[in-house]
Amino acid sequence: MTYKLVAGASLLALGAAVQAASAQESAPALQDVIIVTGSRYDTATQTGIAPDASPLDGADITRLAARTPGGARLSNGELSGQMAYRGLSGERLNLRVDGQRFASGGPNLMDPVFHYAPAPLVSAVIIDRGVSPVSEGPGLAGGADAVFKRQDFTDGPGADFGYDLTASARSVNDGLSVGGMAGASTDRWRFNLLGAYEDASDTDYGDGTIGGSSFQRSVYGLSAGAKLGIGEVGLDLRRHEADPSGNPPFPMDIQYVDTDFAKLSYKADLDGVTVNASVNYTDVDHLMDNFSLRPSPAPMQTRATFTEATTRGAELSASFDWQGGELEIGTDTARAEHDAIITNPNMAAFFVTPFPDVTIDRTGAFAQWTGTIGPVESELGVRADWHDHDAGDASLATMLPPPAQMLAAVFNASDRSTQDTTVDAVARIWTPERNGLSWRATLARKQAMPGYIQRFGWLPISASGGLADGNIYVGDLGVDPETALIAEAGFDYAAPALYARPTVYVRQIDDYIQGVLYDSSPGIADTPVEMIASMNGDPTPLRWANVDARLYGFDLDAGYDFDGPLRLDGVLSYVRGERRDIDDNLYRIAPASLTLDLTWEADSWSATFETRAAAEQDKVSATNEEAATPGYVVLNLYGDWQVKDGVTVSAGIENLLDHVYRDHLAGYNRNGFGDVALGTRLPGAGRGAFIRLSLKG
Repeated sequence: MTYKLVAGASLLALGAAVQAASAQESAPALQDVIIVTGSRYDTATQTGIAPDASPLDGADITRLAARTPGGARLSNGELSGQMAYRGLSGERLNLRVDGQRFASGGPNLMDPVFHYAPAPLVSAVIIDRGVSPVSEGPGLAGGADAVFKRQDFTDGPGADFGYDLTASARSVNDGLSVGGMAGASTDRWRFNLLGAYEDASDTDYGDGTIGGSSFQRSVYGLSAGAKLGIGEVGLDLRRHEADPSGNPPFPMDIQYVDTDFAKLSYKADLDGVTVNASVNYTDVDHLMDNFSLRPSPAPMQTRATFTEATTRGAELSASFDWQGGELEIGTDTARAEHDAIITNPNMAAFFVTPFPDVTIDRTGAFAQWTGTIGPVESELGVRADWHDHDAGDASLATMLPPPAQMLAAVFNASDRSTQDTTVDAVARIWTPERNGLSWRATLARKQAMPGYIQRFGWLPISASGGLADGNIYVGDLGVDPETALIAEAGFDYAAPALYARPTVYVRQIDDYIQGVLYDSSPGIADTPVEMIASMNGDPTPLRWANVDARLYGFDLDAGYDFDGPLRLDGVLSYVRGERRDIDDNLYRIAPASLTLDLTWEADSWSATFETRAAAEQDKVSATNEEAATPGYVVLNLYGDWQVKDGVTVSAGIENLLDHVYRDHLAGYNRNGFGDVALGTRLPGAGRGAFIRLSLKG
């Protein structure tokens, strides 16, 4: 079955979901699981499952993550959406693709982490509830791992052949998506090929067409493994190619994102000690421009930007029984290299390097214990990371104006090498399920490093790390790491007909990094930064700076199974973001949202009527001149039919009333093609039908 959201209401359901995803088993208090493809659930024994299909409302799996409690999405283009979780997004989240962490290629995050996880290749999205465990790496908040489809080892020597394929079409943008995996395995070896291809035209909405929103993407690769006398080894190789794809909220569009992934892993059980080791490599080659997929600017303003990002990483851990539980100790290291050059195709002599030869080195060590303490289960962990950031000399054409030459000279004369140490500590406890009820609580201290654009952005440009807000930003070499103190509490309850999982939380964040006014006289171009920003159309540039912040909220998923075929499922999310240093709100915080699904479920088919609602968001940042947004309601209708074992057809209609709505986290349109006015928030997709075929065997 495709696109199933597992609410985790019962231990049995979550356990089945994790097993179906071929993911590591964990306590239900610690994870949410979205099954992207899998087999139909036995609802006679597994209660609390949310609808078995969801609208095919885009190529980006962040749209699925946005359906979980606390989840939201920054709508930055069909292939560039970012996952948000309880008010935080981007590099603050610990996001992985098939267990691999890596650096995105562009300073505007046109290729955020989940850009590299096409839905046809993903078996499950495993979301770290609340905060990520220290064993998964650093990060200020929760995280998620997009687990790819794979042909697993069998229990016997005979070869087993398998496949997991998906094909879908969507009318609102004439979209087509095909992909999956096929392979063979025994109890000693496994091998599978995987591939996906996606193509779509510009998206329609109630008042016309969103110009420059077409996209193309293809991925191909392989996964292999063998059980040898020394342990189990695995190899994963992938090639990712995004061809011309529109990004209306950005100043440029994707021309290509060509990326290679490689990972070599090893696992062995040595006298009661489980050893895991891996090395990985990612290389991103990215070109964006402002003329191929949108009206061409004047020749002097034509731009093409080439960026590169290379990540090399390694991990080593050992797990063993200790003090009545399991202790895991480990170390990991990564080196990311970034480079960018802005050119003008009409002027060979024009160039500037806004992020020159940036290197980011990190080495971490952690210890994590999971076991029973008196009446409760617990996960206790601590990690330390040592960071070393540096950048090369900025270079630029002599034709650039004197203020730019001056800023480059100041940057090159500065000490750009910085060293920081971050320390994370996490304590999560939960009670064993009793009469369907399990209580849980989390206390944590988490830290996050500034991004390279926030530290090394010497040139005032609209590189914002994916905010897509049209503002011009400049970095600060002295910006400090963010530090969050986190507390949350809730419970999981599951009965034969009812489930509910409410959570309340608060995050007190010191040195939160946000754009602030460059100086105390905004609009007066009396500095080189403001002069350049004014030339580029923004007389009030922002600089990245540390502020004090607080995030708190409540989220819930719940459902009720009526007598007969009807079932009701819902997800409610509310988060509030405040500045603690001044009387203002945090920037880009999602409004309260509610999703309700009423499902009629028969033996081999189901139909769901869905209501998705978002409240008005008027708690906006005055510092960042953020505009409020009205609330909206969108209705969807969809269903599925299990034709036979391994064959499922899903279909539906999105946005039944063709309502024109704008999500608060959507970017602002900067593409002159189409019917969306320049400078306004991009609307959601209009009414459209979809159909999807899933084959598994």
